Amino acid sequence: MLRNNVKAKLEAGEVVLGTFFKYPEPTLAEYVAMQGWDFLVFDAEHGALEPRDVEGLCRAAELRGVTPITRVTTNQAHVILRFLDAGSHGVHVPWVNTPDGVEEAVQSVKYWPRGRRGLAGSRASEWGVGEAIGEYTRRANRETMLVVHIETIQAVDAVEDYVAVDGVDVLFIGPTDLSHSLGHPGETSHPDVAAAMDRVAEVVVPSDKTLGLFAGTGEIAERWIERGARYIATGTDAFLGRGMKAYLEALRG
Repeated sequence: MLRNNVKAKLEAGEVVLGTFFKYPEPTLAEYVAMQGWDFLVFDAEHGALEPRDVEGLCRAAELRGVTPITRVTTNQAHVILRFLDAGSHGVHVPWVNTPDGVEEAVQSVKYWPRGRRGLAGSRASEWGVGEAIGEYTRRANRETMLVVHIETIQAVDAVEDYVAVDGVDVLFIGPTDLSHSLGHPGETSHPDVAAAMDRVAEVVVPSDKTLGLFAGTGEIAERWIERGARYIATGTDAFLGRGMKAYLEALRG
């Protein structure tokens, strides 16, 4: 039965920590979940994951009490539906560049009366076995998370309108794509990028939405937590790379 532990922690004012995961391997996902993350973001945008893969990954995360979330490929209702029906407790929606796009994402994630998400027996609804479908839709509207990405200058400029849309839980800064949008690809510390991120934080932190962002290091995460961010995600690849590189360098001098 769907209960979103991450959403509950955010509503209680806590900071939550997660990592993006792009491998279609439930065993590896289970192992990563066991390390103590609050959530895993299964990355279908920058990975090769399909809904069938995500279904197994969700089971692995849930087994260890970790909230499974999926970064979908695009802001389209039929795409979002398939990943939610597979059992994701929420979605990251990338490349949302207008307030209308934010509303479209909400409509895709929520059932009636707030949205138009398609309804059928699926893993998400326990095929109607665990509880009545009507009760499930009410529960899903309460528990399913929507994380909207802010990763272009158009989104930064419209952030006040984003905050005003009901049904969004987290506004999530993607520093790398934002640097690209600003003409400084990969320069996430560039003054223009820093200024854009500051603008988003100034609007989101005092609002009823949670500020989130990708933080590649613990130092970056700590700095942004001090500034009011409470939904912090990093990347599994970086941990694998750093750990292997340190091991090899130590042995090879």
